[in-house]
Amino acid sequence: MSRLLVFNKPFQVISQFSPEQDKTTLAAFIDVAGVYPAGRLDYDSEGLMLLTDDGKLQAQITDPESHKYKTYLVQVEGEVDRKALIRLQRGVELKDGRTLPARARKIDPPASLWPRDPPIRYRKNIPTSWVEIQIREGRNRQVRRMTAAVGCPALRLIRTQIDEWTLDGLQPGEYRMVQETDD
Repeated sequence: MSRLLVFNKPFQVISQFSPEQDKTTLAAFIDVAGVYPAGRLDYDSEGLMLLTDDGKLQAQITDPESHKYKTYLVQVEGEVDRKALIRLQRGVELKDGRTLPARARKIDPPASLWPRDPPIRYRKNIPTSWVEIQIREGRNRQVRRMTAAVGCPALRLIRTQIDEWTLDGLQPGEYRMVQETDD
């Protein structure tokens, strides 16, 4: 039996089942034994995680050579301009090397987004804007480092899609089984 779960990871939840200090883990939300994350999502990030008990599927999802795009909605400090978007689209030089080109576009604030707890600190003299970024790599804190490199530090980051899998219909902390097959 092969299983795949789609999970909406809340803000400040660690992407593992094992306890670490006093941080909330996946175990607080997922009661399905034997599934493991196919990739990670930072403690300070929210959104889509895939969990499976199928090692081959797990490798396919996380391997950059599989060309599976991951989509992120990012609230950034400042106004994202055309120049910043072009830099993201061409690839950004980071300390660990140049990123692959990303798909990046400025978007309106997402209307159907859940409130974050605690909320982003509001500063009336510093505007924020939203960017949709799609990448097919998975370096540590990559999207945050990319937006910072183009002068727009990330304030809130939500992964909404990995390949064909989406968060549709899931609130933070909820999951659904999307695949359960016999091998």
